[in-house]
Parts: sequence; structure tokens; C-alpha cells
Amino acid sequence: MPTPIAYLTPDEARALDALVVRLEARTGVQVVPAVVGKADSYVEIPWKAFGLGASFSSLGLVAADRLHPDWVTASTAMTHAVVVLGVAATCALLTVFASSFARLFLRRTRADVEVRQYAESLFLQRALFATRARTGLLVLVSLFERRIEIIADTGFTGRVSAGDWDAVIATMTPHLRNAHPFEALRDALGAIEALLAAKGFLPAAGGANELADTAIQERGQ
Repeated sequence: MPTPIAYLTPDEARALDALVVRLEARTGVQVVPAVVGKADSYVEIPWKAFGLGASFSSLGLVAADRLHPDWVTASTAMTHAVVVLGVAATCALLTVFASSFARLFLRRTRADVEVRQYAESLFLQRALFATRARTGLLVLVSLFERRIEIIADTGFTGRVSAGDWDAVIATMTPHLRNAHPFEALRDALGAIEALLAAKGFLPAAGGANELADTAIQERGQ
């Protein structure tokens, strides 16, 4: 059985649960917060780092040979090959263990697409569309990419704009620079509650809690 992943402490998880309950009671929508470690495996990143390490180490060795031609011996080619491959392999390995280094090789557009696809897939897998008023809402934080996605069901169409959701995301983004998913989700839930209340969302008479309030936490890819 895979080891459960936890990006939130028990106290943080309980605090988010309480915020979700309050938001849903006030607006009648169904909100699910989520934290994922990584939206994709990005198999190309280690190879990019390998190529960069090989290129720079090769350039450095060529420059060294030009400056000190007396260093060149019969074994120079073998030494250079070992150095180039060693530096390249080290750079590739660093991308596995150092997220900040790996992010240097991740294009923003690629990250945006992968986080969006992960959020859409999670929305479907967890059946967050299965609400009577179609007001299921997923707020996802992807830690590696430092990206946020909000997936809103069709019940929000025409009442909440893309710009409104972008404003919510803007309240969350600063926390991701320091890898603080709890603070990001806490501020998001507060902003969503204020936004939906201002848009006139109200709980229906006899409305039931249709989706689990507990935050989703997944390792990802």
C-alpha cells in the first residue's frame, strides 16, 4: 500500500475543513481544496540538465586547453570525457533531488498546461460535477510548478467570470513562493466566500452537503 502523503498538518487540515463548511453554509456551493506535489513527471527535465551540464563543461575544458596547451597529453581526451559526463550526470541528478534547480528547466507554458490537465482530471475522477446545482468547485495547488488552478462547474457560468477566479488566484500566489499551501488555500477560501456572497450565491432550502469537505492531498506524477 502506498504511503499516504501529507502536505498539510492535522491542525491545518481541520482549519481548512472548517472554512469549507462555513463557505458552503453561506453560499450553497460545494468547494473542494486540493494539494498535489507535482502535476507531471516531466521526463525531459533531467535530459535538459544533462545537456546543459555537458555543454558548459565542454566549453570550459576547451577554454582551459587553449589557455594551457601544455596540459594536453595522450590521456586528455579520456579525462575530458569523464569530466563532461560526470558534470552532466550530476546536473541531471540534481533535478531529481532539488526542485528549485529542476524548475529552471520547466517552461511556464508547459507547467500551465499540465497543472490544468491534472486539475480537470481530478475534477472528473472525484465526481465533483455530481451536485444538483452543478456548483462544484475545485481549488488546486500544485507545489512543484507553483501553480494554482480553479475548476468551476457549469453552475457558475455567467455569474462568475474568469477574471473573478484570477483575482482569487492572485491572493494565493505569494504563499506558493515559500511553499505554504495552507496559507494559499486559506486565503483562497476567504476570497471565494466574499466573491460568491457578492455575486448573490445563497444556500438552497434543505440543501445537503454533497461533496466531502476534507482537502485532497496527492503525490501526483
